[in-house]
Amino acid sequence: MSLRGTTAIVGVADIHHPRGKAPVGERELVLQAILEACADAGISPRDIDGFTSYAGGDNSGPVLAADLGVRELRWSSMVWGGGGGGAAAAIGAAAAAVATGQAECVVAFRGMSQRETGRLGYAKYYFDNNYLPHGVATPAHVCALRTQRMLEHDGVPRSAMRNLVLAAYQHAQNNPGAAGYGKPLDEAGYDASPFIVEPFHLFDCSRENDGAVALIVVSAERARALGRPAAYVLGAAQGAPGGYSAQNENDEPYTSAGFADSSSGTGVASRLWAQARVKPAEVDVVQVYENFSGPAVASLIDHGLCPPGPAAAEVMTLENLTAPGGSLPVNTSGGNIADSFVNGMGLAVEAVRQIRGTSTNQVDRADTSLFIGGPMAPLVSSVLLGSEQTL
Repeated sequence: MSLRGTTAIVGVADIHHPRGKAPVGERELVLQAILEACADAGISPRDIDGFTSYAGGDNSGPVLAADLGVRELRWSSMVWGGGGGGAAAAIGAAAAAVATGQAECVVAFRGMSQRETGRLGYAKYYFDNNYLPHGVATPAHVCALRTQRMLEHDGVPRSAMRNLVLAAYQHAQNNPGAAGYGKPLDEAGYDASPFIVEPFHLFDCSRENDGAVALIVVSAERARALGRPAAYVLGAAQGAPGGYSAQNENDEPYTSAGFADSSSGTGVASRLWAQARVKPAEVDVVQVYENFSGPAVASLIDHGLCPPGPAAAEVMTLENLTAPGGSLPVNTSGGNIADSFVNGMGLAVEAVRQIRGTSTNQVDRADTSLFIGGPMAPLVSSVLLGSEQTL
């Protein structure tokens, strides 16, 4: 059985506020996002019979089902591990549930209100006594170690990181909802910003927001019957190479973002391409989770979208990375860095917008749209979306 073309995303919602400024709590934000996504899909909230999410949280399927008055709850799941690495996996889980008949209408969601739950980045998830006594207490510390190795040992040029950030800010100038809207960034401004954790400057780091995101997944047949623009799931994969663990910090593919196993040629990215029957060169637009710019560059390399080492400079130019005419347009809403950060799930909504043709930085004839979940985490994931022309 393959997921390819059996399910589709038919409704989306992306709500975000500055950190600590949300007018309501996390549960209310999630419910608001689900209701907006249902309205976008043209379905009743009572039709929802499944929920998927990731990175923990108290807003479980049974609780939300009761709040929404669903007729019957048939599916409720949470992706384990990896924080934002599970973002695309939550969509994959929703698609798997629908494709196998376990549910008919599943919402993949994520909500955040750090005033209630505490700061997301500090000593969460996999940080334990292997890390904390040595001053390693945030994702920035872990990803900085791996990124510095990528720059020094692999020879990936620092310009690759800088241009990814500049592309995000350039896209944000056309997106009135982006946090970076009206705040253009140039190379001098990037270079002058302070280091947070070397090699990450301030602008290499993702934003923090309160908010909620929801995506409605149904069967391809139901999507066509609804008559709304749909983004079809061509493939979805999650996991990590054997031995890859942020706790160990000694795995062989140390500079990998976790999507590729260099020793065997397998891994999340390879499984995604095989399932979707799409080659990396056939991808029209990419939304890549940038907890920090370095892991995002590593993700593009892992997926075969960018060559490793010094040759990365040839692809990772500002011209190539920006829509509409770039050869590899990336993070066309502004991404986590210049738009908003609800644990990365807003990137999935932008991936859908590109297929629908409604992005503020629309890529010409975007028939394939890739969403890459949080890199350099203990678990990572990707999902490839396509237009009906790809089926």
